[in-house]
Amino acid sequence: MDKAQILIASNRGPVSFSTADDGSLEHRRGGGGLVSGMISVANEIDSIWVCAALSDADRRAAAEAPQARLDQAHDLDGMRVHMLDIPRRTFEGAYTGVANSTLWFVQHMLYDIPNKPSFGSHFRRMWEDYTAYNNAFAEALVTGAADGARVAVQDYHLALVPRILRARRPDLRISHFSHTPWAPPEYFRMLPDQVARDLLEGMLGADQLGFQSPRWADAFLRCCADVLRADVDFRHRTVEYGGRIVGVNVHALGADEETLRESAAEPAVAARRSTLEEAVGDTRLIVRVDRTELSKNIVRGLEAYRELLIAHPEWRGRVTHLAFAYPSRGDVPEYREYTDAVLRTAKEINAEFATAEWTPLILEVNDDYPRSLASFQMADVLLVNPVRDGMNLVAKEGPVLSERDSVLVLSREAGAADELGEHALLVNPYDTVETAEALHRALSMPEEQRREHRRRLAEAAVALPPRRWFQDQLRSLG
Repeated sequence: MDKAQILIASNRGPVSFSTADDGSLEHRRGGGGLVSGMISVANEIDSIWVCAALSDADRRAAAEAPQARLDQAHDLDGMRVHMLDIPRRTFEGAYTGVANSTLWFVQHMLYDIPNKPSFGSHFRRMWEDYTAYNNAFAEALVTGAADGARVAVQDYHLALVPRILRARRPDLRISHFSHTPWAPPEYFRMLPDQVARDLLEGMLGADQLGFQSPRWADAFLRCCADVLRADVDFRHRTVEYGGRIVGVNVHALGADEETLRESAAEPAVAARRSTLEEAVGDTRLIVRVDRTELSKNIVRGLEAYRELLIAHPEWRGRVTHLAFAYPSRGDVPEYREYTDAVLRTAKEINAEFATAEWTPLILEVNDDYPRSLASFQMADVLLVNPVRDGMNLVAKEGPVLSERDSVLVLSREAGAADELGEHALLVNPYDTVETAEALHRALSMPEEQRREHRRRLAEAAVALPPRRWFQDQLRSLG
């Protein structure tokens, strides 16, 4: 197999497959600025992207391609992609059991602690799956890497990969980037001791680690000091462990303005906008766009809207809340229950306040990217209130596309608050009364002030677009 100088490793790859009506395989490129930015850099250099098959069509594509190299069987516009068909049971244990049902819950501090977690023998078996999954990625990277290659490992699914690579290929230059928050040691230590050590030591196999926010980088450093008793320099953000010094950097991912504007100019966006305008009439618009994901705090956001209508009845009939929440992680029971709670709360609000002429809340629980872009253009207020978020690109994309100088009501617990907080209305995501008052202030803000805030938000939002964000990480490896 041919070797590459740059390798990217991520659970989800840059392409996904589906089966056409005639039984043939069709593929499409991953959406969003992050994938576009990384592809644009990867296509200019000698690179291979290693990822996992996520669907039956992906598995078939991997099986049919020589040595699972998709570019040997499909025209991928110059991308070289190695897709791993990891055994189904191993994948389920690693991806659903550990990554999404454990590590995600820890880093976002989402556990209902009186009841969960409980780490028994079943979890230990899933941890074996997670280890096997990371080993499968490491094997592909070892095989595909040229001498002295640079390897950019992405996210919590692959925390063990850097250490495995370091042991087998000390010539490689390795980075690992965490797109999620990082939990403080008081919470991180809920994990079984050996698992906590394995995760930290796994990541410390890298030369450079990256985080979205100084808060998450510093929490990681604290975990290294507390759990591993490593020698940590908080001022310079380095960790000395096992005879090596690892740099810990902050790369705050920004919005991809060019790709966003191109997408927003598509005819489908104008069509969705026309439909929305008909539905909301001449009311002011509070918009939210999220996955139905526990950390996104949709239910409290809806309750804050209810508080607004109670505390400020003058907005009844004059404002509409567009809440677009697309499905997420239906294989995790907590997520199915949360989606039900979102639907139930929305129904209660409409039952309480709707009139023959006015529907206070329009909730759609399906994925419709053109509709999301249209709502960004139309918003008077953008509500982004996660309980905890690595970054939150919606907070950055909304101001870029806004045509009504939308005011951003933003949770202080989002990574984006570091850069956008000065020109947003920051809220405690648990306080629905404070959030309601912020919505009222946003709707009441004078035009000139709105315009200036929106301009500053848009400037900050695109400060580190995906292409440069990825180039910076490769550059840190020398």
